[in-house]
Amino acid sequence: MSKHPTKEPEDKTNAPGLIRRFAAIIYDSLLVIPLIMACVAATLGLKVAMGTAGEDILPPIVVQSVAVLACIGFFSVFWLKSGQTLGMQAWRIKLVASAGNELTLGRMVTRCGSALLSFGCLGIGYFWCLVDKRKRTWHDYLSGTELVLLPKSSRDKRNDIHIDTHNDKASPNDAGEDANRAASSGAAPEQKQAE
Repeated sequence: MSKHPTKEPEDKTNAPGLIRRFAAIIYDSLLVIPLIMACVAATLGLKVAMGTAGEDILPPIVVQSVAVLACIGFFSVFWLKSGQTLGMQAWRIKLVASAGNELTLGRMVTRCGSALLSFGCLGIGYFWCLVDKRKRTWHDYLSGTELVLLPKSSRDKRNDIHIDTHNDKASPNDAGEDANRAASSGAAPEQKQAE
């Protein structure tokens, strides 16, 4: 044991609530369901290409396996890349490893499997965040990960002007920008010549 044990915070105020988690799940399901359909269609196409289409179309176990692998692949790729799926980005939720651990593929697979367990027990694993001091679910505990709520970001970045240094042509905002620079420096704005 180390001399300085780390104490987990008793109250995790930046953890997302249950409604925000479910909203992200619904958003992500709108992306995962078409992915599953595409993967099943590709599997069926492969079966037809191999010349075994005369048999049963696809056994249910194959469809279920493809669906589970597509889900694990979808979430693992997003979580390993940035800690966020598209639904999590929309709801400002991020997956992080707890207690200084790393996000690994093994943790992602464990999280996906234990999320099924949380859901399979009548959702009790998800509702656990309502009684947990740190708002963690069963799959958070089992995978050594947790969700955090990110702060609101400023939306002013949409109004930033991009200057293309590889193009000699001025964008519509360049003339106004030159006038603003000139006004702040006291000089007259440069006149652009027509080519």
